[in-house]
Amino acid sequence: MSQRKCHCGRDRPFADCCEPLITGGEVAAIAEDLMRSRYSAYVLMNADYLRETWHPQTRPSRVRMDPDLQWLGLKIKATEHGNESDTEGTVEFVARCKTSGRAKRLHETSRFEKIDGRWFYRDGIHHKPK
Repeated sequence: MSQRKCHCGRDRPFADCCEPLITGGEVAAIAEDLMRSRYSAYVLMNADYLRETWHPQTRPSRVRMDPDLQWLGLKIKATEHGNESDTEGTVEFVARCKTSGRAKRLHETSRFEKIDGRWFYRDGIHHKPK
């Protein structure tokens, strides 16, 4: 098992953080955990996991990955609901990336819904740069 720090920014090894969610050994207990694991899946270009964790009503038929996109970091700004006892929640985050030598920031408030005990990404509201 790998002991490298998790892509999602937590100070834990990837093997003890997002990897068990991405490999299917565990399911996310809270919406923020799913958000973090989805970010890690983008870093790893794991389109299958991203599609599997997308809400059935908003899931695209295919998730396209950009091999030129390099993810640089994730910061969680706020969470609302999305705990183990909730059925809905939001996670506001900023993800930094670089493509074609240009740095970019993705600032989004993502909505999550729990169905049959499992969290799914429903959709998100993108915030414009200030």
